[in-house]
Amino acid sequence: MRALDIAGTGMQAQQTNVEVISNNIANMTTTGFKRRRAEFQDLIYQNLRRVGSNSSDSGSVVPAGAQVGLGVKTAAIYRINEQGNLQQTHNSLDLAVRGNGYFQVTLPSGDTAYTRDGTFSLSPAGEIVTADGHVVSPGITIPSNATSVTINGTGQVQISIDGQTAPTTLGQIQLAAFPNEAGLDAQGDNLFLQTAASGNPVTGAPASPGFGSVLQGFVESSNTNVVSEITNLITAQRAYEMNSRVITTSDQMLSTLTNLR
Repeated sequence: MRALDIAGTGMQAQQTNVEVISNNIANMTTTGFKRRRAEFQDLIYQNLRRVGSNSSDSGSVVPAGAQVGLGVKTAAIYRINEQGNLQQTHNSLDLAVRGNGYFQVTLPSGDTAYTRDGTFSLSPAGEIVTADGHVVSPGITIPSNATSVTINGTGQVQISIDGQTAPTTLGQIQLAAFPNEAGLDAQGDNLFLQTAASGNPVTGAPASPGFGSVLQGFVESSNTNVVSEITNLITAQRAYEMNSRVITTSDQMLSTLTNLR
């Protein structure tokens, strides 16, 4: 009885759906998190009567045919790269990207990772780093005698020093953009890596054409919508229950067949 296998694929699909939704809800307070959405595709079909085949020697054609679907499969889990709300922190090293672009981070391996999490701080050497100590490109060092740090909308890092009236510019934070952001490979720790699907990054200064601006003293909150996620969770739960009901009904039908005398 095909219904058992079909309903089994339905339960597996809804289990995946619930896992994606639960991850969204779990990260509702994660800085820079982008919610995911599970997408599904129907499996292959079994032809009981092929559409378009000849039904007689006179050349008449079957107009509709008879196909039975064999279930569902997970096609993809998309990342929704919608702008999250900007939350003010009053921390001079916290940065948020308003618009397109990712901060570039140098990993200990030498590879470049990308993040929307702008919760930055200083290393013992005075470099701007992430919460895990990874250096933010291009590796700007704040001297210990700096009295204040200012980062403007174009990413320029300026400091004030006692005895100097004019601020000193140390460098400019660069952003990276990708042709297909959904193709980035999530590594955890709010970091992404480039893949063949994402395309090659294009780097540029914040607020330049194609890039968002940088806001100092803000971080980008998660774009998870709790109301939508709860609604999706209820829908997935009902779909899971209905698929389990199909399995129960199919089992009862099989029991009826085996009890025939």
